[in-house]
Amino acid sequence: MNICVFLSAADLDDRYTTPARDFATLLGKAGHTLVWGGSDTGLMKVVADGVEEAGGRLVGVSVDFLAHKARPVADEMVITKDLAERKALLLAKSDAIVVMVGGTGTLDEATEILELKKHAKHTKPVVLLNTAGFYDGLKTQFRRMEEEGFLPIPLTELAFFAEDGAAALAYLESRSA
Repeated sequence: MNICVFLSAADLDDRYTTPARDFATLLGKAGHTLVWGGSDTGLMKVVADGVEEAGGRLVGVSVDFLAHKARPVADEMVITKDLAERKALLLAKSDAIVVMVGGTGTLDEATEILELKKHAKHTKPVVLLNTAGFYDGLKTQFRRMEEEGFLPIPLTELAFFAEDGAAALAYLESRSA
């Protein structure tokens, strides 16, 4: 399975890097392909290293203004002209999406993917990996949106909140069978 992972390129502490590496190892050992933003820095590097070391493939999709940070060696690396093209290509190359911890770029990617799913522009499973409770506030907001009628489909059909990498991968694999 080609699993797109949206996540930070920042250098983060162990409460985020250790679970990210554990998840990456699970992906690689299961023979999955990581589809990611292509960066060779921060948490993106941690995940790419973990997948590669565990035997998985790497498909990077970077953007021209970040090409200097792209991983020098990957199974495939594409450089796009802008962020919109990058997001579209990441979605096109993936069978499933995992949103890990990140900043505004990760949040932008997550909300666009969820909006497209809400409008049936894709049916791929989406997991928000809630490492260290990072997405607790977002989960509360989504529940409020659902309760107050802002989501035309149930939250459970839109996204799955996983507390750890094993639960995230189990969910994705159960949806691809």
